Amino acid sequence: MSTSHTTTGPDAVILDYNGVLGRQPSSDQWHRLARLAGWPEDDIASFQTAFWNAREPYDAGRLSDLAYWARVLGYHPGSRLLRELRDVDTAMWTTTDDRVLAVLERAHHNGLPLFLLSNAPAHLSDILDATDWCHRLMTSAFYSARLQTVKPDPAAYRHALAATGTTDPHRVLFVDDRADNCRAAENLGLRTLHYTGRITDLEAALAVTTG
Repeated sequence: MSTSHTTTGPDAVILDYNGVLGRQPSSDQWHRLARLAGWPEDDIASFQTAFWNAREPYDAGRLSDLAYWARVLGYHPGSRLLRELRDVDTAMWTTTDDRVLAVLERAHHNGLPLFLLSNAPAHLSDILDATDWCHRLMTSAFYSARLQTVKPDPAAYRHALAATGTTDPHRVLFVDDRADNCRAAENLGLRTLHYTGRITDLEAALAVTTG
């Protein structure tokens, strides 16, 4: 999916976190979490399946840390293991892409309002909210655990869109690494960029110059 072609840049930008600002977890990080969960070393795929199968209600704030990890593990972990699982899980999603942040810095310097819209559980939401880049660059940040809904539910987009103050959704750009999330945004009239890691695409969509 490509950006809509217009002669001017957007009036505001709504950005996904993971896969755009945030880097995807490494294989080592996945294996560390799986080992902590007691998963067989040679069966990381089934661990990831269990991890993701329970993730949507966790991201939407409908499951506590304990309830989520009980679903993943098949039993209730003790308080110490629960804390370790949550902290290692959270750490997997907190590495940012310096190239993307540099583009956002230039956009922010040019006066372009930036809004974060992320599917994230409560603890990760708190961590991201406290980062320097979030304080410095984002006009507002919205997280699924607080909204009680996840992308691609239209309600999630409407919260962020309302915060931009625009009356014309097409004046707002939505950036996400998932095509289904972009399609949902397009259905509401937003411009979209299905971000695939090409930093030049992001620069062009935000109408910022290189350098």
